[in-house]
Amino acid sequence: MPTSAFVLLVLVLATTLGWALLRLRSQQRAVRSLQQAIVRQQRMLRENLPGALGGAWDALCDATSDLIDEATRLRELRAGHLAQLEATLGSLREAVLVIDGSSRVVLANQALQEIFPHTNRILGQRLEGALRSVGFLNCVEAVRRGAAEPQQEVEFVEGAHSTWVEVTGTPIPPLDGGKEAWALFVLHDITRQKKLEAMRREFVANVSHELRTPLSVIKGYVETLTDGHHEMPLDDRDKFLRTIARHTERLNSLLEDLLTLSRLESTSPGLRPESVSLPALLADVLADYGARPAAAAHRLHAAVDPALAPLPADPLKITQAVENLLDNALKYTPAGSRIDVEARLRDREIVVTVRDNGPGIPAADLPHIFERFYRVEKGRSREKGGTGLGLSIVKHIVQLHGGRAWAESTPGQGSAFHFSLPINHPS
Repeated sequence: MPTSAFVLLVLVLATTLGWALLRLRSQQRAVRSLQQAIVRQQRMLRENLPGALGGAWDALCDATSDLIDEATRLRELRAGHLAQLEATLGSLREAVLVIDGSSRVVLANQALQEIFPHTNRILGQRLEGALRSVGFLNCVEAVRRGAAEPQQEVEFVEGAHSTWVEVTGTPIPPLDGGKEAWALFVLHDITRQKKLEAMRREFVANVSHELRTPLSVIKGYVETLTDGHHEMPLDDRDKFLRTIARHTERLNSLLEDLLTLSRLESTSPGLRPESVSLPALLADVLADYGARPAAAAHRLHAAVDPALAPLPADPLKITQAVENLLDNALKYTPAGSRIDVEARLRDREIVVTVRDNGPGIPAADLPHIFERFYRVEKGRSREKGGTGLGLSIVKHIVQLHGGRAWAESTPGQGSAFHFSLPINHPS
């Protein structure tokens, strides 16, 4: 082959290869631009690409841009639907939760966050990570299968705290155009009702137990007297009758305390507030108790600031609260003990204290002593004639006046029972 022809061939091949490389590089840039447009969800601008890639490439770009536009439209439509749904459900007092087909949270209104404070950032999370409850997850699965009960009670446990909710769920069409159905749940917080039910059951059980004891004793002694009163010695008969009278009095005290507590807890507790001079009221109570035989073996001492200003209160109920604390001190302190009644001004409230030097109360019992029927020493309390309601009555009376009741004690060094009364509370 002549040299000139060979050189010409090489030039032609080099030119063709160079053109092919330029074409390939242009196509690579075009593909990268298309990928970036898809990632950014923006239309493909072909005029920014160097060179023409042909009609097929133009058609691909147009189809891709159309798909991007449609995806953007669907996202905006979905966002609009979610915004409308959130605006509609967000103001509801009931908690609302919406999850998509893959069990991711897509909507949670403010009421849900009030029940579960940790759910303020659960959007987009998997449900099992957002709300940990096997019972609720089972409820979700039942809703998806269409086998859920109309309403279901579910417990959520977080450490030592339990939250009970009543759940109603239903499948809803997917708002993202997907194939898997979404699910909407309405959650009603029934924790307070559950606690009240537990308190009611406990109260009924306690009342039944407290009533059963004196009634059983009375019944037994009455049956004995009925069957053998003709042959029974008079001393035994008198002993039986005194026992019946003692337990009858205890039963009557229990019923009176129950009625008092019921009135205090009602919507109309019967407060009759007036301007009360606490120093005068405490002086009258101590004078009355000083003349009682039950206080003869004790030393009552008052430390009341005479300059305390009158405050709005129901004098009869405040008197009852102080008397209950004094009764408590007289029952559980040995003869010869000193009982101090104090009243002092602290900030914007008056604090009344009944202090004794009795056996004291263990630290484990202090948080519970104002609960109904709670006794530190159950057998000893019954022997003393206590109903287990006196301190609970004190707490309710004080709370009706806007105050609070608490106790301090060191075992072996006595106890101090306090309650506070705001000086400007409109009782």
